[in-house]
Amino acid sequence: MTESDTAMAAQVYQQISNTIFSGQLRPGQRLRERELSEQYGVSRIPVREAIHRLEQDGFLVTAPRRGAVVRRLTLKDVDELFDLRVLLESFAAARAAERVAAGADGSVLTETLAQSRAALEAGDAARTSELNSAFHDQIVALTGNALLERSMRPLRGLNRWIFGLSVNRPLELSAHEHDDLADAILTGRAQLAESLSAAHVEAGRMPVTEGLARILME
Repeated sequence: MTESDTAMAAQVYQQISNTIFSGQLRPGQRLRERELSEQYGVSRIPVREAIHRLEQDGFLVTAPRRGAVVRRLTLKDVDELFDLRVLLESFAAARAAERVAAGADGSVLTETLAQSRAALEAGDAARTSELNSAFHDQIVALTGNALLERSMRPLRGLNRWIFGLSVNRPLELSAHEHDDLADAILTGRAQLAESLSAAHVEAGRMPVTEGLARILME
């Protein structure tokens, strides 16, 4: 592919993934290259590449005689996601705290939490959720571990998808836990940051699982 095709494939990937996460594209729904090419005003080459990446990241599957279709989520997907998040995000929190203790600037966490709190007080749930996701991404970025960041990318998308479909915990609870986690990281307390991060992720497992279970039964 040309450099232009690569850039367009990234844009199409983001646009298609957003329609999946928002529920506009439903599990089992087929994706047709020609229709997507016309919809996004690009050739089939970047569309084909975007579909390939979405399949690699676990959002699409290839079905006989149907081509690429949106994957059907299962409760096993939820458990596997939370298992990985507990391990990787707790590691990230500990490593971020260690780097702050060594002199890294973690002020972006404080700024994001302030914006999230303002959005929460304004009753903007969508913006609050967006900033909460950014908070978790910033912790990973603060580790300085490029391989960890790359490994987390498909998990972020799956996390957005699952949380968008299922019942989540009250945003006020997450805000309080984020405050405590940020404090542990910004004061360089790695072990505390690790345990708080693991507990925060684990606390979401049951409500998300129960919420998705009801959807899967419909």
